[in-house]
Amino acid sequence: MPEVSASPARDRQDRQDRQDRQDWQDRQDLLSRTALGVFGLNGRFLAISEELAGPAGLTAAWWQVLGAVLREPLPVAGIARAMGITRQSVQRIADLLVGKGLAEYVPNPAHRRAKLLRPTEEGRAAVARITPAHAVLATRLAEQLGEAGFRETVEVLDRLTKALDTLLAEGSGAADA
Repeated sequence: MPEVSASPARDRQDRQDRQDRQDWQDRQDLLSRTALGVFGLNGRFLAISEELAGPAGLTAAWWQVLGAVLREPLPVAGIARAMGITRQSVQRIADLLVGKGLAEYVPNPAHRRAKLLRPTEEGRAAVARITPAHAVLATRLAEQLGEAGFRETVEVLDRLTKALDTLLAEGSGAADA
């Protein structure tokens, strides 16, 4: 004989609890898949960046830091924030770039101690040598994704970045569980 429920309200609550657990597990799976996907993309971008930067006499990290200051000089801390890495990592690379004559420190009118990093003409020339191969890669990727898909990818990554920045500013919420 089938088990008889104590009440329809209890049955509804049990179904809701099961659905809530499933939703929670689905969201966890989405977070894990997103993180693993981004980690994988990071590795692929770093490998491609090394291939592109090498012939210009740069590493991917050097190119990344130089690229951050092509439009305007920035303090090391500002570069680190923009790149999402530690200030110490950027400082080490900036010092190497300065030592190789690819960048220079200039006074910062807003802060006496935090100098600005800017590329030298040699640094700009090195980045410019990457541009043709970079353009070819961009074209090939646009062909793979389609123009609309390429733009959508950028928009989704921008939204993900903003959402994670918001969570980090609020605290991740992991301790609230």
